[in-house]
Amino acid sequence: MLKFIRNHADKIEHINIFPLIGLVIFVVFFIVMLIYVKKMGRDELSELSHLPLDLQEPNQPMNL
Repeated sequence: MLKFIRNHADKIEHINIFPLIGLVIFVVFFIVMLIYVKKMGRDELSELSHLPLDLQEPNQPMNL
């Protein structure tokens, strides 16, 4: 099966650019997310860090 895919992939011109495009998209997304997190305020970070703990309504008993 791999030989079948490789045989057809070798016939496509400039196929070696696709892994590079994927890498560039990943790196750009990672850098954008890193900048976004660095620019967040402390209040927003604190609120987001407590989200999993604050999902319970205050008047409902805890179900363990």
